[in-house]
Amino acid sequence: MKNIKNYNFEDLKEELKDMGEKPFRAEQICKWLYQEKVQSFDDMTNLSLELREKLKANYTMCNFNILKKQESKDGTIKYLFDVLDGNAIETVLMRYHHGNSICVSSQIGCKMGCKFCASTGINFIRSLTSGEIIEQIIAVEQDTGERISNVVFMGIGEPLDNYDNVVKAIKMINHPKGLNIGARHISISTSGLIPKIYQLAEENIQCTLSISLHATNNEKRSSMMPVNQVYPIEQLLQACRDYIAKTNRRISFEYALAKDNNDNLEDAKELVKRLKGMLCHVNLIPINKIENGKFDKSSNENIMKFRDYLNNHGIVATIRRELGSDIDAACGQLRRKNL
Repeated sequence: MKNIKNYNFEDLKEELKDMGEKPFRAEQICKWLYQEKVQSFDDMTNLSLELREKLKANYTMCNFNILKKQESKDGTIKYLFDVLDGNAIETVLMRYHHGNSICVSSQIGCKMGCKFCASTGINFIRSLTSGEIIEQIIAVEQDTGERISNVVFMGIGEPLDNYDNVVKAIKMINHPKGLNIGARHISISTSGLIPKIYQLAEENIQCTLSISLHATNNEKRSSMMPVNQVYPIEQLLQACRDYIAKTNRRISFEYALAKDNNDNLEDAKELVKRLKGMLCHVNLIPINKIENGKFDKSSNENIMKFRDYLNNHGIVATIRRELGSDIDAACGQLRRKNL
C-alpha cells in the first residue's frame, strides 16, 4: 500500500478528489498526521467512517517501530528504527537550551565512502522516501512528547544523493499544514555533489546548506572523501560561491579535525585563503573515533588554536558541542548498530 506521508498537501488533495472526496479533507488529514500525530486512521474522528475505511484500504501510515533506544548521560537519545521492510536506520534527538534538534537519515546505507564516517561500513540498500524521512521526526515526537524545533539532514546517507525525496520532505516539514518547522531551522548537509548544489540553489528554500569540507587541498580531501576525486575542492568552493550569490544565504562548512592530518596551523592558514570573502561559517568538529577508522581526535589545544586562528583572520568559526558520544550517536558514528 501507499505511504500517505509521501504525499505533499497539494498531491493529497488530488488523491482525495480521485477518491470522490472533497479536497478540504486534505487539511483535516494533515492536521491529524502532523499536528495530532495519530497512529491510526481510526483516530481521525472528524472524518466519515466511509472515508476512514477508504484510507485504510489504500494507504499505510508508515508508523516506525523502535528496535532499540539508547540515552546518553547528556540527554541525547539515539533511536534504531524498523522502517518496515526488514531494514533499519538510526535517528538522533539532541537537546539544547534553544530547543530540540533531530538528526535524520536520508538513506539506508551510503555510497560516499568517507573514511571518518561509520556509515561507510553499511552497504547501500536504498534511499528513503519523503514520508520515511518525515516519520523519523514524528516517531521521536510521539515517543518523547516533546516538540522538535530544528532538523539536520546529517544522519545515514548523502542527502543530495536522494535529492527529490529530501527536498519534498523539507517542504512538508516546513509547510504550515505539515510539521510547520521554519526553513531556517532546517539544515541539509552534503559531501559535495556539485550539480545538486546548483539545483538546490534554484529551489528558493531558506534552509541552511552545510558542506562537509574536512580538508583544504585535493590530496588530503580525496584521502578522506572519495567524492573529491569527482568534484575537486576548487570546483566545490566555486559552486558554494555561486550558491551564496544566488540565494544570499550563508553556508556552513563542516570541518572534522583529525590528529596529525588536517589540524595544524598550515591547514588553518590554507582554509582562510580558501574561504576569504565568502559568506560562511566554519563548524569545527572534534573527529569521533570509529571502529576500524584510521583517524584519531585532535587535541583540545589544537582544536582551540585552529578556531582562534580562523576567528582572528576573519572567518567565523565555532567548535561543535559533542553530544551522545558515549552511545555512538555523535557526528560520524551512525551505522545501524546491533542488527
